Amino acid sequence: MRFSLRGASLYYKINIYNIMHITYHGLSCFKIVAKTAGRGSDDVTIITAPYDKKCGLRPPQGNADVVLVPHVDPMFNNPDVLRGEPLVINRPGEFAVKGINIIGRDVPADMRGGKTRGNTVIFALDIEDMKIAYLAGIGQDLAPDVLDAVIGADILFLPIGDTDGIDGKTAEILARKIEAKIIIPMQYKTKGLKIKSIKDESDFCSEIGNCPKSKIDKIMIKPTDLENKVMEIVLLDVV
Repeated sequence: MRFSLRGASLYYKINIYNIMHITYHGLSCFKIVAKTAGRGSDDVTIITAPYDKKCGLRPPQGNADVVLVPHVDPMFNNPDVLRGEPLVINRPGEFAVKGINIIGRDVPADMRGGKTRGNTVIFALDIEDMKIAYLAGIGQDLAPDVLDAVIGADILFLPIGDTDGIDGKTAEILARKIEAKIIIPMQYKTKGLKIKSIKDESDFCSEIGNCPKSKIDKIMIKPTDLENKVMEIVLLDVV
C-alpha cells in the first residue's frame, strides 16, 4: 500500500485490525478505535484534537494510545484531559505505534499563509488497508504536493465551518479534488458550542449536495465496506 506526505511512503501492511469505530466529540475531536481481528493484540484508541471545556462542549474522557494535536490553539490542544500515557503527536514527522503508521505535515492555518494563526499539522494514518487523511485547522486550499499525497484517501476528516479557516465552498472544492471514499465533516457548529467563528454545516452541504438528512451516533468501518464508495458524506452526532 502507498500513502505519502512530504515525499515519504508507507508500505507496511498490517492485518491485526479489522474494523474501526469512530465517534465525534465536536470541533475537530474524534475517538477512533481500531478493533483487533483476534486476541493477539489490544485495541488501539486514537483521540484527535481534544479541546478545552471553555468552548462549551464536554471533552472526551478515558485512556488513549495516541493523541493527535494539530495546533496550539486550545480548540485543538488539551491532551491533559485524557488519562494514561498516550503518545502525543503535535509536530510534523513519521510515527508508528502498535502497527499504525502516522505521518504529519505542516500547512498554513489561515488564508495568509500562516501569518495570522501559524501552521497546523495535518495527519495521514494507515490502519488495516485504510488510508485516512485528517485535515483539522487548515486555512486554505492544499498546496499541490500535499494534495497529491491525500488524493484518493479512503476516509477524509474535513473541516467545513470555521470562518477563520476554510469555508464551506473551499471545503467542497477540496473534497472533490481529494475524492475520498468517505468524507466525515468536522469543525462546524454543534449544540452547546460557544465559539462564534464556527458556523453550522449548511453552507458545505448546500455546496456538496449529497449530505445525509440525519446524523448518526457512530460509524463502524472495515476495508470491505469501502468498495464502490465515492465521496459518501457521513455526518456524526456529538456523543
